[in-house]
Amino acid sequence: MLEVLIDAVLDALKTLPFLFAAYLFMELLEHRRGGNPPALLQKLGPLGGAVLGCVPQCGFSVAAANLYAARFITPGTLLAVFLATSDEAVLILLSRPQALPEVAKLLGVKLLAGAAVGFLADLLLRPSARPDPHPLCEEARCGCGEGGHGAAEAALRHTLRIFLFLLGINLFLGLAFLWAGEEALSRLLLSGSAFQPLLTGLLGFIPNCAASVLLTELYLSGALSFGSAVAGLCTGAGLGLAVLFRVNRPQKENFAFLGALYAGAVATGFLCGWVFP
Repeated sequence: MLEVLIDAVLDALKTLPFLFAAYLFMELLEHRRGGNPPALLQKLGPLGGAVLGCVPQCGFSVAAANLYAARFITPGTLLAVFLATSDEAVLILLSRPQALPEVAKLLGVKLLAGAAVGFLADLLLRPSARPDPHPLCEEARCGCGEGGHGAAEAALRHTLRIFLFLLGINLFLGLAFLWAGEEALSRLLLSGSAFQPLLTGLLGFIPNCAASVLLTELYLSGALSFGSAVAGLCTGAGLGLAVLFRVNRPQKENFAFLGALYAGAVATGFLCGWVFP
């Protein structure tokens, strides 16, 4: 038990310097652009959405949800952003030297999947641009910089929050392997099964970074295949989905979008399982 706790703390501590540096950099960019929605989402469509979705955190997915609710972007662009978003997964992989080769593979797959599904959705739906310029939700800034907080303070708050998530997930996984046993946990996660992406795709819908942290740690521990991790990370758009259900009407459209996102993510996961066995 003590060994599990020590390992969990040490693994989480290793990520602190990198997480703070990454969050500080992103906070400085956020303050510099003043929280305005990125113009690339409007100009480049699904391709621009997929590119911006690859940026760590859920900031762009939240902004995209608001832009879609105002009909400034197409459904395909929003799908591209969500599918390409990995929330905290990229940061966690970058903080592990042994996992660095996985970063390019993950980002490449999500970029291609987001752009392809996004263009296909717009081709099938043929959306008409009818912007409704109502004030965008304040949550487009993901709560960053509110109350006069500086970039360093906001970055520190992000870092500490993710550190606690990492510590909790590492402790949970350590105890799960200790009490249940690796074989039992693998069976629960359908380890070795072709249907695993169906389960991880549902896990990705958890509307915060806990989902991406859990999926990434499970992948690094060997409990998930690459294709299964991709399926979960493609549905894991962070707070973007929660904001979409709050600001966009009608709700049936949001549920249809949810289904399309799940289908695209699972299909990508199965394809990755075939390409990267």
